[in-house]
Amino acid sequence: MMTDALLSYVHFSAIFILFAFLTVEAMVLRNPLDASVIALITRIDIWYVGAGILSLVSGSLRLIWGAKGAAFYAANPLFYVKLGVFVVLGILSIRPTLQFMRWSKSIKADATFKPPDAERARARWLVMFELHIAALLPLFAVLMARGISLT
Repeated sequence: MMTDALLSYVHFSAIFILFAFLTVEAMVLRNPLDASVIALITRIDIWYVGAGILSLVSGSLRLIWGAKGAAFYAANPLFYVKLGVFVVLGILSIRPTLQFMRWSKSIKADATFKPPDAERARARWLVMFELHIAALLPLFAVLMARGISLT
């Protein structure tokens, strides 16, 4: 029972942290970027990716060692929908992450570099889209935890 509680705590914490860093990214991208802000958003993105990895690992450990067991999740179609949403979220996050890396590289080559507003706006749009997709994860989680499925 204690193992399940600790795994749940780590999993929920990772998800909250993921949302927090994704929200901060969206907020930072609202304004023009300079070298210090680009360095900041790059660090924020690293933490966001880390939270995503921790969420996936802790969720997998809950699947294996959690109180409900793998059979409970495997029998529920919402488990696969939730996993699919998580994969889509990961794929969507690739483009902004690569953009932040390009900006960091440009700053190292030219300290006066400032990303064009169109690039910044596009990155923010993608991050906001990620946030909206990520909002589906808790919905599917609570439905799944209560044994509600699509069938």
